[in-house]
Amino acid sequence: MAGPLGNGPLSGIRIIDLSQIVSGPMACQMLADQGAEVIKVESPGGDPVRGLGPRKADLSSMFIAVNRGKRGLCLDLKSPQGLAVLERLVATADVLVENFRPGVLARLGLDWARLQVINPRLIYCSITGFGPDGPYSNVRVYDPVIQAVSGIAASQTDKEGTPGLVRHLVADKVTALTAAQAITASLLRRALAGADAVGERIEVAMLDAAVAFNWPDGMYNDAFLDDAPPRGPEYGAQMRLWKAADGQVAIGALQASEFVALCRSLDRDDLASDPRFQSLGGRLQHQREWAPQVSAEIARRTRAELMAGFVREGAVGGPVVALMDVPDDVQVQHNGICITVDHDDSVGRVRQARPPARFGQALATPGPAPHLGEHSRQILAAAGYDPAAIAALFAAGVVTGAANTG
Repeated sequence: MAGPLGNGPLSGIRIIDLSQIVSGPMACQMLADQGAEVIKVESPGGDPVRGLGPRKADLSSMFIAVNRGKRGLCLDLKSPQGLAVLERLVATADVLVENFRPGVLARLGLDWARLQVINPRLIYCSITGFGPDGPYSNVRVYDPVIQAVSGIAASQTDKEGTPGLVRHLVADKVTALTAAQAITASLLRRALAGADAVGERIEVAMLDAAVAFNWPDGMYNDAFLDDAPPRGPEYGAQMRLWKAADGQVAIGALQASEFVALCRSLDRDDLASDPRFQSLGGRLQHQREWAPQVSAEIARRTRAELMAGFVREGAVGGPVVALMDVPDDVQVQHNGICITVDHDDSVGRVRQARPPARFGQALATPGPAPHLGEHSRQILAAAGYDPAAIAALFAAGVVTGAANTG
């Protein structure tokens, strides 16, 4: 059973995805985008994200985005027959991914020792909130909790210094990126080991991924432990948007050449040549002199006028684009970022962002996300179950789903 992108770099890799919500599913979706065959195993109740946000039938737009290109199996893992089906699938897999609370899979009888017996070459990636143990390990976790504990929320302060949340699932998504990269690294190590290769267990805690992600800029005042230099302004406090005549833009001028390009794009060569502003330290020290003048020039121009100047001078800048207008942005269109994936008649066409990494060749469009249990019969048949055995599993309620014709 090949993956949806047969020419992808992970073609031939089989992944069993037991995860739900975003972190695990998105990690597996990225691997599916790169050619892996991913079997999404769901309980009869289905992944909760199926019902989150705009949806058609049992597919929400968020579920589609993090589960595209997978095959769906609906399986009751609380039954011995269901566990037997899963074990048979694990025996043929390269990777198993789950994000249950710590110890759940072990209580089902599939701890790491058992998985190694079933498949010694298996790579097992366990994603948890706070980690497999420790004082917080039994706490249920969603993205805002990790933002709070990791310092991300403290990096998002308002004018009064009150922490806030990034208004998207940043902790979930950076955990997905971390897990996907770790899995590919483990697959590479296994491949390099050749005939002597064995599998390994990968632990990815959302807290670990979020703290590491936040560290370079969010924690730069807390890095030096010996004879620490004076604390500077928090990096995030220096970030702002600038009001244009018809909206907002983002600009930057970390390097002297960038400040010169910015000033020239605004027809302010006098600011570009001012010796006070030639260094980063000078620009920080004299920000009250140049910033109001730059702000006034930006406010006089439309975003299109500003972008024309930024492009002409090679300055750092870009317009603030409304969510509904992102697909129509000229650079987004030039890059071909937005693609259309055809689903069945109950869902129709779905717009998505294409796989962002390019591998020197045009990859096929990712496949649709599965309805609950959509490929159950097909997956069971490929695993060696005959029609009578498959019928018995459905009759016993071990395998269920909205669509079971494969």
